[in-house]
Amino acid sequence: MKISDIVDIAASGLSAQRARMTVTASNLANAESTRTAEGGPYRRRDVVFAARPVGGGFRGEFDRALRSVEVERVVQDHRPPVSRYEPGHPDANSEGYVSLPHVEPVEEYANMLSASRSFEANLMVLHKVREMANAALRIGR
Repeated sequence: MKISDIVDIAASGLSAQRARMTVTASNLANAESTRTAEGGPYRRRDVVFAARPVGGGFRGEFDRALRSVEVERVVQDHRPPVSRYEPGHPDANSEGYVSLPHVEPVEEYANMLSASRSFEANLMVLHKVREMANAALRIGR
């Protein structure tokens, strides 16, 4: 395995987790948004990851098992909006109910924490790769 493959895998993880944190932050920021450009309340979003092979050509069995991660797509949650009785709200219907996004703050905080920890783990991999490269350079001195 080449060091550049390790760096590519860790960098793909950093990028994927950054996208996950961005989508989660958007969900939290729009948890009370009752009106969007598409119409209706905000729809919660989730990031879908996909594994992508690293490298190419004729490689060993171990190298073929290596995968990096990429954001395949961002999907909308299909759960129906939550109705809350707020007759004074500008977006309330004739019965006084407002349609709010189905965003659970605890679920979003858990997603943010998980993405943050995964981001930190990928940073640690990059840090260790740099240490290994520096140690290899010191051998030749």
